[in-house]
Amino acid sequence: MLNFPANSKQHLIIFTRYPEPGKTKTRLIPTLGSVGAANLQREMTEHTIFQVQELQKAVAISVEVRFAGGDLQLMEDWLGLGLVYQSQGEGDLGSRMVRSLFDAFQSGAEKVIIIGTDCPGVNTQILAIAFEKLHAFDVVIGPAIDGGYYLIGLRQPIPELFVNIEWGTAEVFQKTVDIAQKLSLSQVNLPPLADIDRPEDLPIWEQVIAEEMTK
Repeated sequence: MLNFPANSKQHLIIFTRYPEPGKTKTRLIPTLGSVGAANLQREMTEHTIFQVQELQKAVAISVEVRFAGGDLQLMEDWLGLGLVYQSQGEGDLGSRMVRSLFDAFQSGAEKVIIIGTDCPGVNTQILAIAFEKLHAFDVVIGPAIDGGYYLIGLRQPIPELFVNIEWGTAEVFQKTVDIAQKLSLSQVNLPPLADIDRPEDLPIWEQVIAEEMTK
């Protein structure tokens, strides 16, 4: 059981990685260098956390950070003591997501959403819409333009959605939708958004930063 607020029925899980040079955003290292890639990981995670904290001002949700790399002390030193942290643990991405969902539902959550930190378009509005859609649908998915997804939300643990999927490929989103249909789950998609994974994606991040500086 995790230490969430007892009255929190809506729970958001953020998957991220501690920004250690050489171990994060590796596809961007040839362009940014290992330190630059790690700094991007740091900035994108902080951007996501900010959007989530803005949402918390308007919507009652509990938040948890599931991290890979680093340790609890490093995460607290980086992002502060005001968040719940949990290691992602072992296994492929699907196994780690299933574990986090199971823990959240066991702790009393009724609507659970998982996001990463690679997609700067995941803002307060998108997250609010995703939680709202879970009132009416079993599964909410935010498709990424590269064929993956940037968000998945459920009203109960459905481990079948996370098995026999080749994570990191262009078929992840479609395979997940196909599984949901086979299980007769009601499912709705959010707007497609772009991940920042490759050098050609960097202008998307630069545009987000420029827009924020003008606010």
